[in-house]
Amino acid sequence: MRYISYAVETGQKNMDIDAQLLEDAIAKNLQEPIFRLYGWAPACVSLGRNQDDKFLNRDFLRSKNIDVVRRLTGGRALLHDNEITYSFICPVSYLEHGEHVVSSYIEISQILIEKFKKLGINLDFGKSKQIKTGFDYCMLVSTGADLCFDNKKLIGSAQCRKNGYILQHGSILYDYDKILLETVFGEKIQADEITTVKQINPDLTKEQLIEILSSEV
Repeated sequence: MRYISYAVETGQKNMDIDAQLLEDAIAKNLQEPIFRLYGWAPACVSLGRNQDDKFLNRDFLRSKNIDVVRRLTGGRALLHDNEITYSFICPVSYLEHGEHVVSSYIEISQILIEKFKKLGINLDFGKSKQIKTGFDYCMLVSTGADLCFDNKKLIGSAQCRKNGYILQHGSILYDYDKILLETVFGEKIQADEITTVKQINPDLTKEQLIEILSSEV
């Protein structure tokens, strides 16, 4: 697996890098998967490929120096702030069940599960619960591809597919500003819905987390 070291970029630059990595993989018929880690500066709202953006208060976002970008992938919006984002690119044929969307999420997410095990944090796909809809904020939406701790969502991921290749990327919450999130999305966030790395292990620094995520499984 090719690892691309953690770097902090603007939202548009991060999305451009992911898109270029996907295009390069397709053009070169790469068989080796790519795993990239990155951060965002300034903070940024990313919108799903087909998501309506009418809920956004652009004046408020500008006042807080928060960018807006649209992703290649589907799903709902995220506020990328105090988090680590990953992206994983591979040919569909690299996965045992790459043609099946949910199964491919599970296979790729297993990489993250194994990395978090090194930190003593056991993640899974959560218990079966009613699917939530009608929310603009991705972390409030339950799907079978979410990685959870104690049945609370920690990592939200999205995919796109092109010419036999998969790009999956996702948000790993290190910490968050509850008031800011609720203001941006106009939605209440309950303590039993999402969790963060800092809540799970307050002594684990972001730098330590990046180091483990950057290492071979």
